[in-house]
Amino acid sequence: MTELKNTERELHLFRLRLSVVGMFVLICFGLLLSRFVWLQLIKHNDYASQAEDNRISIVPVVPNRGLILDRNGVVLARNYSAYTLEITPSKLNAPLNEVIDDLSTLVEIQPKDRKRFKRLLDEARNFESVPIRTKLTDEEVARFSARRYRFPGVEIQARLFRQYPQGETASHVVGYIGRVSRKDAERIEESDDAANYIGTEYIGKEGLEKKYEAELHGTTGYEEVEVSAGGRAVRTLSRTAAMPGNNLILSIDIELQKIVEEAFGDRRGALVAIEPSTGDVLAYVSKPTYDPNLFVDGIDQQNWEELNTSLDRPLLNRPLIGTYPPGSTYKPFMALAALELGKRTPSQSIFDPGHFWFGNHKFRDDKVDGHGTVDMYKSIVQSCNTYYYNLANDLGVDNIHDFMKPFGFGRQTGIDLDNERSGTLPSTTWKKKAYKRPEQQKWYAGETISIGIGQGYNAFTPLQLAHAVSTLANNGIVMKPHLVKMIESSATKERILTVAKESNRINLKQENVDFVKKAMVGVTKEGTSARAFAGAQYVSAGKTGTAQAIGLKANEKYDAKKMAERHRDHSWYTAFAPADNPKIAIAIIVENAGFGSAAAAPITRMALDYYLLGKRPEAKQAPVEMENAAPHAHTAAAKPKNTGAGVMATPVAHKD
Repeated sequence: MTELKNTERELHLFRLRLSVVGMFVLICFGLLLSRFVWLQLIKHNDYASQAEDNRISIVPVVPNRGLILDRNGVVLARNYSAYTLEITPSKLNAPLNEVIDDLSTLVEIQPKDRKRFKRLLDEARNFESVPIRTKLTDEEVARFSARRYRFPGVEIQARLFRQYPQGETASHVVGYIGRVSRKDAERIEESDDAANYIGTEYIGKEGLEKKYEAELHGTTGYEEVEVSAGGRAVRTLSRTAAMPGNNLILSIDIELQKIVEEAFGDRRGALVAIEPSTGDVLAYVSKPTYDPNLFVDGIDQQNWEELNTSLDRPLLNRPLIGTYPPGSTYKPFMALAALELGKRTPSQSIFDPGHFWFGNHKFRDDKVDGHGTVDMYKSIVQSCNTYYYNLANDLGVDNIHDFMKPFGFGRQTGIDLDNERSGTLPSTTWKKKAYKRPEQQKWYAGETISIGIGQGYNAFTPLQLAHAVSTLANNGIVMKPHLVKMIESSATKERILTVAKESNRINLKQENVDFVKKAMVGVTKEGTSARAFAGAQYVSAGKTGTAQAIGLKANEKYDAKKMAERHRDHSWYTAFAPADNPKIAIAIIVENAGFGSAAAAPITRMALDYYLLGKRPEAKQAPVEMENAAPHAHTAAAKPKNTGAGVMATPVAHKD
């Protein structure tokens, strides 16, 4: 049977299909046209800006860090440029270790470089470049540049590096910079100055480099750079110059600093020298020292372990953090307290039989047979302990505390370094706060006795003692001690004093101050440091001191020959000169070196000879052997020990 076609129906379906397809095509073209209009007309400006941004990269220009100079213009910290080989892990097309191995065929990469790189890599973000080698030679730069195409993700960058040309000298003052860690980055991001640290890779970590980071850093600049599709710089379109950081002009005399550090030799200790009229710190010595240059690129593991495991603790900032009993250097202040509080007159005398009884406890003097009749002048010149046992008992611990506090004992001086310790200036209130148990909180009268000779709970930093001596030399006018004398503007070269005026004045009677000064002059003329200052071309005032490093058992005799070196007494000396118009005040401690007259006083003499006369030592100071010092008996503890009767065991009997 023949099937008849419905031509009309098929034609209608064809036309319908053609219309649908045509409509679909028309809609598509309409969408394309509308999108074209949207992109080219409505959003033209936005996308043009984005395209321009892709073509132009904003690159931060890190400013030159400010210089650090001593008071005479000697450079202590400066900058220099060098090439660095850096790896950006996210851009590598091969395993990291393979890339480093291949690089080592072109550039010398030592095991310590690999270890440092690994440590820095752990601290860095994946998209940040990390240095594998710093301070490349020109030959190394040329070798890598010729084969750079083999190492995507590896670049040579020109960087500024920090250098400390004086090496270990004054390292605890200057400090050092280091690479910005994650903690540093988090802290910067939370600060108001975050924008100024874009592109900054190094920041102050210790010392003045850290304390004055805001002054030294400078202001970051910017460059508009045209880049290719591959991200390579084509040309610089505009530039906003970076502003270098301000310079620090220190109060330190670096030559005086060197002389003192050399005089210490291998011995441990600290010295702080201050100009009384200004508070300028002329020398700030902490021995042993360290080389801050080790930290700039990231210190290697071997050096880090040596610094941290050394028994000498070279990283310890002793003038700022180390606390010690001041020994007999405390006596001039005790004498002044007695005069000011009306507890003694200069002519009032006691008889010293060589000991002082308090209850049934015997506090020994340094002379077994005693000093005989002792007035205040003789008590300072000959450093009579018995006199100050009596005096401390009469004054009481709270009166002593209240008088000493304005001199800076037991509180921060405010010097321009972080982490200063407050030390301990004991009082009844202090003890209640320091101890938890009620029986420990009670102040026993016997504990006051050793306070008078600078022992017991007394614990001060060398900086505090130097500040107090400087204030005494300045007749009670308190000048805040400072290491940075002036800040020099990088733009205008204007210099601004950091401490322009006195902090306050201690209300003292001038005749009392003059008497104590006269007695301290007597120490250098006829007293315990007369030998060290024999033939001096100036008149100085001083006071020796010897302080315990460890406590001894009751009735145990002190014999340096039988003690380990680190258990021997500390050697103290304080001084100012010239006595009638002080230009310099000093406090020095030589750890475990014995008598103040034997170790600390000779170093002080060298410092004063140079600063006042320009005289340099002819030879290095030889270490003082304790075997040559006469043993002295004492039965005290370095910290007070409560007995059943509620009094302290007998304190040290020292010959200073």
